[in-house]
Order: sequence, then structure tokens, then C-alpha cells
Amino acid sequence: MTPKADGAVARAQVPVAGSLTLDHVAHFVPNIDDAAPALEKLGFTLTPFSAQSHRLEPGGPLVPAGTGNRCMMFGRGYVECLAPTGDTPIANELRAAIRRYTGVHLIAFGTAAPELDHARLSQHAYAPLTPVALQRQIDTPQGEDTARFTVVRVPPGNMAEGRIQFCQHHTPQLVWQPRWLTHSNHAVALTAVILCVADPAEAAARYALFTGLKAAGTSDNWHLDTQRGRLLFSTPETINRIFNAAPPRLPWIAGYVLASDNMAATRKHIAATGFAHGDLDQPRLYVVPPSSVGGIIVFEPKT
Repeated sequence: MTPKADGAVARAQVPVAGSLTLDHVAHFVPNIDDAAPALEKLGFTLTPFSAQSHRLEPGGPLVPAGTGNRCMMFGRGYVECLAPTGDTPIANELRAAIRRYTGVHLIAFGTAAPELDHARLSQHAYAPLTPVALQRQIDTPQGEDTARFTVVRVPPGNMAEGRIQFCQHHTPQLVWQPRWLTHSNHAVALTAVILCVADPAEAAARYALFTGLKAAGTSDNWHLDTQRGRLLFSTPETINRIFNAAPPRLPWIAGYVLASDNMAATRKHIAATGFAHGDLDQPRLYVVPPSSVGGIIVFEPKT
């Protein structure tokens, strides 16, 4: 589990132009101080809290977004825990989502060409917003620095599942710092996100248009593969059968899949938490975090 310290992990996060990755997903939580202890008990190393700022238009002033996060960083991708902290449109968007349920509300596709993603969304009538220059201050061993991103979003409600967006990292070396890549539960990569929807074929086709990628599947189970990471679309009946969990609302971004480099150690750690968990097809398992975090986390062997 020794992370590379030479920047190779950070450089590998940004896809080549024309490709997409599953960059990260985000829990929307009402209070970061309630969610963080549960995530740490699950065995995750969390980044320090960081307040977010953004420019609403190119060249415009930098203003507080009214949100802040802590993250779980992996050798491939990451998971964000995002909370509202002020009275802004973005913060109120988070609060509206949390009123539906606490849990995963965001899927971000990693991109190196946000202008192409914006053009594709426009072509297919997704009405993308003007790309946002997002940044947050981040601690480094040398002192504080500024992590910068370009984000392409669509209006709230345009994608019923949540905030579905594209993210270009301009400073991945600040986000993927080696000291944050080691977790006591042995998680090393974000490999999939699980969407619970009434009509998996319809949702998969919509995401295919959104991303320019191909969807595949049959009956109640569809998937869409990025260059790194997969979206899984399933019905409430399938999710309930596998995880014994009923959706709080539909559609529901039910959770995500993480790869482990030592499933025996992962299993031992999760069992010791006392949180609800269960076996899937061996050696995979899942855990249900407390209500302060929400969602379902699946662990599978690293490939």
C-alpha cells in the first residue's frame, strides 16, 4: 500500500483528450463534522477541510461557493464529502438534494477537453451552463496552495439523478498527494458507481448521449464504461435483492465500488466497525455507512 511519491499517480488521473474517466463521486451531507468520524471509522484517510470558491464567468471575480469538502483520495479517482457552509445558490442546491436524501448526489467525469464536452451537451439539448473555474485552498507539505479545476455542469434537474458533470484537473499533483493515498481499509481505486433507476435502459441511453460513450446491457441491468471506471444502472428490485436496501427516492445514486489491494484486511476492518454489511459474490462485500454519510459502499479485489 505504499503510494508513489514521484507524481505518477497524479499525472495518471487526467485522461487523454477525447476520453473520459470516472473521476469522482460525492456524498452531499448536512454536516461534515458528523460525516467525517464515520468515514474515518470505515478506514478512510480524509483530506483536511477545504472551502470552495469559484468564478461564475471567465475573468469574473472569485467568490465563495458556500460549500466545502473533505475527500478520500485513491490511486485512481476519489470520493468527496461535500457540505453546504453558506447562503449561496450552490449551497442551496446541496440543501435541496439533501432534503431528498443524504448520500451520493454527484458523478464527475474526468476530462481533458471540457470545451468538447460542453459542445456535445449543447448539441444534444442538455443546456450546459458556462464552464466554471472552481478552486479551493489546499494544504501541502510546503505550505498552502490553490487547487484549480474547470467544471462543466448542466442546470439543476436536467439530469434527474443528481449533479452530473465534467471536471478537468489543472493541478492534480495538489489533489493526489501521496500522504492521503493510504487507507487502513486498503481501498486503492474508485471503479464504479451504482445508479438505482426505474428504467435502466432509458437512463443508460441518456448517459450515453451525455458522455458520447456507448451503453450496453439487457433487461434490468445496463452499464456504461469510461476509459477508467463504470456506471451501473439497476432497478429498485435488483438493488433491494442484492443489498436489502430500498431507495429513499427515485432516481437514487445508491453508492459506488472501490477496489481493495487486500480483501481479507478490508473484510476484517469493515466487520470491526459494527456498521451494517454483507457478502456479495465472493470475495466482494458491501457496507452501509451511517445516516450522516448515506449510500452503499462495495469493496472488490483490485485487478
